[in-house]
Amino acid sequence: MFEQLIHLDQHLFHIINHDWANPFFDSVMPWVCTPTNWIPLYVFIIVFCLWKFKKQGIIIIVFIALSAGFSDLTCDRIIKPLVHRERPCRDPITAKTDMLRVTCGSGYSFPSIHAADHFAMAVFMILIFCKKWRWIWLWGLLWAGIISISRIYVGVHYPIDVFCGTLYGSFVGWLMSKLFYWLQTKLPDWVPII
Repeated sequence: MFEQLIHLDQHLFHIINHDWANPFFDSVMPWVCTPTNWIPLYVFIIVFCLWKFKKQGIIIIVFIALSAGFSDLTCDRIIKPLVHRERPCRDPITAKTDMLRVTCGSGYSFPSIHAADHFAMAVFMILIFCKKWRWIWLWGLLWAGIISISRIYVGVHYPIDVFCGTLYGSFVGWLMSKLFYWLQTKLPDWVPII
């Protein structure tokens, strides 16, 4: 069963990494998975939170950062060292046919920290903003999803790494939203009611 799952994972990786290959994705996907390219969006989120919620917006910004930070730290320091899964670009079998479009990276592959961090932030923002702005779920999932899939396309993660990173990040985002709402009841002057 486990071997079949790994075989399916490698097959899906080959489909996304090879069969989806085209000049448009070859230029866009490496750009999408580069964190510094998203700085304008992060600045927009910070400015929006401060503009809309004034001083209380700082709490939202802190929780967004906590969502990504907690997800990143636990994936990097706990899960990856426990699992020890090599990246496709370092795997002796997959690396032979891997179409690597960015540098391979030095760490392990499981789970994808890009997927976990972006889904943690997206799910947190969706859960706290969706009552007021229903459209946010679409843009949040689209943003985190494109970043996640790009990690497979560029050749540095298997689909299972991304899927599990997505699940874990979503859980962290949900957990942070619960903590945010709990703090609203305890510190209503500090935590904005959205």
